[in-house]
Amino acid sequence: MNKPHIVILGAGYGGLMTAIQLQIILHVNEADITLVNNNDYHYQTNWLHENAAGTLKPEQAVIPIREVINQNKIEFILDEVILIKEKSKKVKLSKQEISYDILVVSLGFEAKVSAELQKNEQVFPIANLNNARVLREHLEYNFAKYANETEKDLARLNIIIVGGGLTGIGFAGEFVNRLPELSKEYDVDKMLVRIITMENNSTILSGWKESMVNYAMNSLESRGIEFITGANFIEAKDNWVIYEKNNQQFKIPAMTTVWAGGVSANSLLSQSGLPITDGKVDVRTDLRLPENDDIYVIGDCARIVDSKTGAVYSSDVRLAIEAARTTAQNIKAQIHGEELTDFSMKDSTSVASLGENDGIAAITNGKYWIGWKAIFLKRMTENLYLFKLGGLNLSMKKGRLNLFTS
Repeated sequence: MNKPHIVILGAGYGGLMTAIQLQIILHVNEADITLVNNNDYHYQTNWLHENAAGTLKPEQAVIPIREVINQNKIEFILDEVILIKEKSKKVKLSKQEISYDILVVSLGFEAKVSAELQKNEQVFPIANLNNARVLREHLEYNFAKYANETEKDLARLNIIIVGGGLTGIGFAGEFVNRLPELSKEYDVDKMLVRIITMENNSTILSGWKESMVNYAMNSLESRGIEFITGANFIEAKDNWVIYEKNNQQFKIPAMTTVWAGGVSANSLLSQSGLPITDGKVDVRTDLRLPENDDIYVIGDCARIVDSKTGAVYSSDVRLAIEAARTTAQNIKAQIHGEELTDFSMKDSTSVASLGENDGIAAITNGKYWIGWKAIFLKRMTENLYLFKLGGLNLSMKKGRLNLFTS
């Protein structure tokens, strides 16, 4: 293959790490590399629940893209992707159209929330950094408003979290940790605040070991979190949240519904005609499209199947980073006409944060950690990612150097 043009769409965990890996393993004369993103920064999506709760400043999660890429090797285009034209090997952006020889699609996720709920001023998804900022400001506004009301409306102090997965549970733990500070700042009795996590399954943290789920629920309940499981969210309107359980409908007065009800791949992929299953793009074991040797799909966009077990990998940061490494190596092999390698997940550790100093972790070797050990592991993993991305300087600048607190 002559000097190919490699285009990477999206600068999330998968896209940006692919770019970083390629600038390391490819010489300038081996390929032209273009990275496209709709912001001039990368942000840590697994910190969004902390940004939303107000326990971590948004700027801590932001990494300017031009500070970590080698601009002598990578052209960065600040633009929005509109459509992937697979047949003509072009990508339509809002301001221009570019051609590619090899394409890496890592456009991230969208919250699984209906168009109607997206317009609902009571519903707040945690899907990007701006969402997180809006939710934090909304929570603070309601505390301030309640403190100044002549006729107090407790709906302002009721926070409903729809979804008992990692994001919903993480937000609950962070916000209940912030509650004493918030209550003191706005002179609101913290005992009046209700934080309710609503999950349609029979338990939170689906797929986790029962003892770990019980630990998580006991930990959060001891700090005041309420759980409603086996419940279907119906709607949020007129400062009420309506849900159904056991064929009965119930109402809770609330002005804040935090939407953590799952994610799906960027809708642009289906609009571009890429093969979708269960909301994600099907890929082969080498992470390319089933019938296209020149398009790789990774991160939250990809439906990656474990070749040994047949199970679909759950999308998370570790999966995106590992897929980026495999993609970069396979692109190099493809350029040189060498055999590509199949993706395999070497580290399947998963961590659920429960707030400051508390969490649960499922380790690759089958062991489980709880409490501060889980948070320590989470912080170490995050700092290692920053080191791989931008070296010691970025680790020191953006890292979580206090390894024992959330």
